[in-house]
Amino acid sequence: MNHNRQSNDGKHDDDSALSDFLASLMDYTPTIPDELVEHYLAKSGFQCPDVRLIRLVAVATQKFVAEVANDALQHCKARQAAVVKDKREKQQKDKRLILKMDDLSKSLREYGVNVKQQEYFADSPSTGMDPATRDE
Repeated sequence: MNHNRQSNDGKHDDDSALSDFLASLMDYTPTIPDELVEHYLAKSGFQCPDVRLIRLVAVATQKFVAEVANDALQHCKARQAAVVKDKREKQQKDKRLILKMDDLSKSLREYGVNVKQQEYFADSPSTGMDPATRDE
């Protein structure tokens, strides 16, 4: 019997914490605007008039983007540390971090998002050639 009381009290604590959190979302202005979240939710077929839910999605999206960016930064640092080991003389000169698409792709892959790089026209052997003279 005591166990039921504790589980009911725990459930009440969880409900009040959730209510407090949802109420705090009304006063919070997320980095991602409500209109943008509403647009993409509507585009995916979801409509909700509750601003708290829209802001909850915005906060979750902001957290996801921050985690992906942080992971990409770690990949960038690891990549550049490997390059610096090969070139000791440049170690003191160049301390800038240069984030590449490969860093971002590795980070996104960890979250189940596969990014395929666009094939650029400059990568084609027929770049800059007259279309009539191309061997296709």
